[in-house]
Amino acid sequence: MPTEGHLPGDLGSATLGVRLRVLRRSAGLTQGELAGGRFTKEYVSQIERGRTRPKRETVEWLAERLGVDYELLEHGWSRADALRIESAMSEGERLLEERRYADALQAFASARRVRGFDGQMPQQRLRLLRGEAWALIRSGELDTALSLLDEPANLVVSPGFGDADRAEIVFLVGVVRCSQSRIPEALVLLDEALALAEGSELPSDQLRSDIFQWRARCHRINRDWVAAHEDTERALELAEASTDTRRIAGALFQASMGAQRDGRWVLARSHAERSLELFDRLGDRATVGRLLNNLAGLNHLLGNSEHAVALLRDAFEIFLELDLGVEAGYACSSLAEILVEEGAFDEADELARRALSLLGERQDHVQEIGTAQLALARALTGQGRLGEATIWADRADATFEGASLTSHRSYAWLAQGDIESERGNDRAAADLFKRSALALLDREEGQVPPP
Repeated sequence: MPTEGHLPGDLGSATLGVRLRVLRRSAGLTQGELAGGRFTKEYVSQIERGRTRPKRETVEWLAERLGVDYELLEHGWSRADALRIESAMSEGERLLEERRYADALQAFASARRVRGFDGQMPQQRLRLLRGEAWALIRSGELDTALSLLDEPANLVVSPGFGDADRAEIVFLVGVVRCSQSRIPEALVLLDEALALAEGSELPSDQLRSDIFQWRARCHRINRDWVAAHEDTERALELAEASTDTRRIAGALFQASMGAQRDGRWVLARSHAERSLELFDRLGDRATVGRLLNNLAGLNHLLGNSEHAVALLRDAFEIFLELDLGVEAGYACSSLAEILVEEGAFDEADELARRALSLLGERQDHVQEIGTAQLALARALTGQGRLGEATIWADRADATFEGASLTSHRSYAWLAQGDIESERGNDRAAADLFKRSALALLDREEGQVPPP
């Protein structure tokens, strides 16, 4: 009899007849011996050749004769295989929540390697592909994620899938485009995902909440504050209705950022503190660190810079402990910005450079890269190192321009103006200050004031 772990070939992609023949030969049985007097040798031959389709009870009897699970003969995978696949995928999803993306990808890969994975139900395959896509997106491997999403995009148009499944894949492609700063494309995709989710017969409150959150991000990048506020409110409403603690916490986080942009700093701090409490309860230390980072910014805006610096140092320690380089880069960048304003130019210089090292060349974090470059330029200006400051201010301007962040370019022009002022070039400084002011007044992305 064949024993588990020693079955020949990949039975998942084979037909029932081929699986029967492979397993019969592996068991050392002839067709007549397998028939065992219950069936004729010819009937077994017809099954193996695909000439007839046996009833379930026949398949169960044949599987018992072969000493294998019914699932292995019928589908090409055993119950043990199915449990291994489920275990690996659950582990991958747990690691995703813990932001251990490389480990999550390894767990998903181990599910693929289990014998019979190709024979799993399509919904299982979709679940695995979705998990892999999120891990790649969060790792900044956006092009790889986009290529991977071709497979589930083709899968969800086949029978057995509905609008909710299709909405989720379109949503993921929209997330990639948003992360690539291709905002017009992202908005089109997120609108399409929302329409599919709203047209689905299945409940989709959680998915719609996620779509609204990401669409709000796109609107904020486009400086469409009204639309961003509306989407944030709808995301929070749907999350709270779902009773999903993680989604509620995430929606509160987004609502905090929206309130901060609207100048409602006390409300923003309240939302952030509620979100922090929920993520702390969930044991999500990575997001706790991100919230400490945001709360630091809010405390700085509210005039408590000393507390802001303490919160940022706590966030930085959490990110180092969890080996989250990008998040640590954010904390360093924020610290550098505050220390520049406090006149601690030497430490700000060191932290800004460390932030840039940690952020690398991640295309999904260009805004923060430009912010760190700008902090470094301002720190160098404060040290009187105007030549180096010019290089970094120009780099920040180019980074923001590449991401179509006109409002952020205005801060680069302001830094360039400060440098020219230090040099005594008052006219050049005045022109840059004027250009910066015009950009800050302009609420439409892409309309860059002329130099």
